[in-house]
Amino acid sequence: MCYHLSNNKTVQEIEEHYDAEFEYSDYTPIKHINGFNHPNTPIITDVDRDIIQLYSWGLIPRWAKNNKISNNTLNARYETLEEKPSFRDSINKRCIIIADGIYDWQDVGKNKKQCFHITQPDNGIFSLAGLYSIWKNPVDNKTIKSFTIVTTIANPVFQKIHNYCEDDRMLFMLTKAQEQAWLNGENLEANMDIPLIASPVPSVLKKIN
Repeated sequence: MCYHLSNNKTVQEIEEHYDAEFEYSDYTPIKHINGFNHPNTPIITDVDRDIIQLYSWGLIPRWAKNNKISNNTLNARYETLEEKPSFRDSINKRCIIIADGIYDWQDVGKNKKQCFHITQPDNGIFSLAGLYSIWKNPVDNKTIKSFTIVTTIANPVFQKIHNYCEDDRMLFMLTKAQEQAWLNGENLEANMDIPLIASPVPSVLKKIN
């Protein structure tokens, strides 16, 4: 599964790309977004398509007693969304997650991994398919807005990187033409031909989980 992103784009670049405005303008670019830290990440929901909001990565379903489940809901398999209790209530709550890169690791020897940064050739912004939830903590009544990123079968770029994985997956990347269709609740097939470049990066980004 995939738990690491980048978004180096400014507020202005993101707003111009989506013809939408940030709910709060204090967002700053993030070179490395680690899902296990549950960072507030820019998304656009099906309800507010002209507003860019910050939601926590790791979906918390409405029935959860606490937020510990969020470590297990960073990703959701597209093929089994309706079967999983964690995602069933969010099937009709769709969103797109905004990023400009994905970090992933390849086995290169005994206990050694090479990190790759996967981007589009122009290093542009892209959208990832997701689901969201709005959860109220039963202890203190605080609200947490959260999301999960949908995964699909890996394309050739990710297959080459995932030389250690039999059940090969990648984040569900949406073309520009698919963005509104996803938010409208349509069933989509992943585009395996989206042009991507995998660039090796220094080992300063150590693999976490």
